[in-house]
Amino acid sequence: MSVADFREQLAAGTRAARVVAAVHQATWRKVAQREAALAALPHAGALRDRAAQIRAHVVAHLPDYLEQFVAQATARGAQVHFAPDADAAVRLITALAVQRGLRLAVKGKSMTSEEIHLNAALERAGLRVVETDLGEFIVQLDRDRPSHIITPIIHKDRRQVAEALVRELGCRYTEDPTELSLIARRHLREIFRRCDLGITGVNFAVAETGTLVLCTNEGNGRMCVSRPRVHVALLGIEKIIPRLVDLPVLLKLIARSSTGQALGAYTTLITGPKRPDDSDGPAELHIVLLDNGRSTILAGPHREVLRCIRCGACLNACPVYRNVGGHAYASVYPGPIGSVLSPLLDGPSHADLPRASSLCGACLEACPVKIDIPHLLVALRAEHRARRPLSRRIGLRLWAWAMQRPWLYRLGQRVLRRIVRDDGDGFARHGPGPLGLWTAGRDLRRPPARSFRELWHTELRDER
Repeated sequence: MSVADFREQLAAGTRAARVVAAVHQATWRKVAQREAALAALPHAGALRDRAAQIRAHVVAHLPDYLEQFVAQATARGAQVHFAPDADAAVRLITALAVQRGLRLAVKGKSMTSEEIHLNAALERAGLRVVETDLGEFIVQLDRDRPSHIITPIIHKDRRQVAEALVRELGCRYTEDPTELSLIARRHLREIFRRCDLGITGVNFAVAETGTLVLCTNEGNGRMCVSRPRVHVALLGIEKIIPRLVDLPVLLKLIARSSTGQALGAYTTLITGPKRPDDSDGPAELHIVLLDNGRSTILAGPHREVLRCIRCGACLNACPVYRNVGGHAYASVYPGPIGSVLSPLLDGPSHADLPRASSLCGACLEACPVKIDIPHLLVALRAEHRARRPLSRRIGLRLWAWAMQRPWLYRLGQRVLRRIVRDDGDGFARHGPGPLGLWTAGRDLRRPPARSFRELWHTELRDER
């Protein structure tokens, strides 16, 4: 994504008034729910400290815990595969499906599968792939993509959902949320009856026992791991936690940070495939450990980002995300965490994302495992400084030179008052020259007739 593409994405995001309104409403509600849920939790601050310690410890000892997890999962009947990159993961999963003659795959919500573009690869191999999370299902029907880590269709309203279901399923039109859910449920129920491959992500993987942990708010997750005869769990290597006793700490925070719930509606623990005396479950459990750049991050100065538990709290708190939506980031991972993770995983194609932040610190305040996202954003900006256009580098040097000379600063204030005109309500929305790019997505208050410096000197003179 070029600088011009990045700017166009941002401009498009701010122009989409309906999307901005929908995202604003949903994120503000999530922020309020999170704050209320944490306020009702005894010792919430200490719990966040403990969660941060657990995740930092894992990142510091990740190779050891990965080795332990593989040994325990294998001992309990799972087949563990390592995929160094997205292509390897796609080839591996596709081969598993083709070799076993699998035809219909049901998927739980998995941002990791979005990261490797798994659906398209499986469909090219002749499989039908159906997203079963309600939000992901609507995204799939619309040939769209998720715009939030937790709430894939945060950018859509009930009218758009109704139109998608009528167009694709031939049902009657209704905008009632309960009826819309039941329509999707009836359709997906038949899919679950016929599926032979289940694909899920993983929220946490316990090294001590080889256990996979799935946190969902819909019954589709459990259907994906119990109905098909083959279950493939796609696991980013950073999702490991040391022990089962560590799990409650993170479970108490992930749902509260995501949706304001004390606990997700469904928390599923999977240890190995179906046993002889089990009534349901997959005959084969395949765990695909995905690296795809994570080892490089682990060896670098930004390894702190691997502590992320994908709760989405930083997106909800971020003023930039609220005003442009997830699609403006042109990445699987939007928002503040995506502005750090995407450049590290994808390189130059997302080098401008660290600048898509006001550095207000709201993301750090919201993060349940206390990742210092603003610090990481500043560090990435510094690394990408050499890639800035020459015109911008010259402009920033001139700006720095002017800011060190008070007389020039005062002159700039006077000039700004003359060239910035408001639209009659005290705000300027059509700045001249380069300022026009800035005001295209922001309202700039017109400079006051008298500067603070002038008011201060007047006050001192009057006191004398």
